[in-house]
Amino acid sequence: MSFVRYLMLLSLVVWVGGLIFFAFVLAPTVFHPGMLPSRQLAVNVVNRSLGILHWMAISCGVIFAVTSMIDSRVVNGVAEPFALRNLIVYAMLILTLVGMFGIASRMLVLRQQMGIIDDVPHDNPLRVEFNRLHHWSTRIESTVLVLGLGLLFLVSRRLS
Repeated sequence: MSFVRYLMLLSLVVWVGGLIFFAFVLAPTVFHPGMLPSRQLAVNVVNRSLGILHWMAISCGVIFAVTSMIDSRVVNGVAEPFALRNLIVYAMLILTLVGMFGIASRMLVLRQQMGIIDDVPHDNPLRVEFNRLHHWSTRIESTVLVLGLGLLFLVSRRLS
């Protein structure tokens, strides 16, 4: 059973750690003035990284949900698909899917229509919509991070 709990905890740590690294290390580093030759290159790095992070999140969420139910079945004799920890990970997965397929895909289309975003005036309707979606993307990723930190606390408390 300890291997199941290890996988459950590892999947959560990889997901939350990835979000922390992305938000507090990768994005600020590549957008730091003079770090890369162009801002467009920074945008490309962040977009590719976020896409990979989303797929990792989906994988980790599925692994967490499955191992969490296996762990609860062994402890209580019956799976608990609606235990609080599972509800939280389901919410994290749903938000990740919305961010990935709803918001990020629309932002990509807008970016392609605009070309180099820094050359587009701030009052251009495409850029206004892009900025609005970017704010929603940031809110969603922040919410997933907060939920993940709460879930990590919940799980660590249960394992002690």
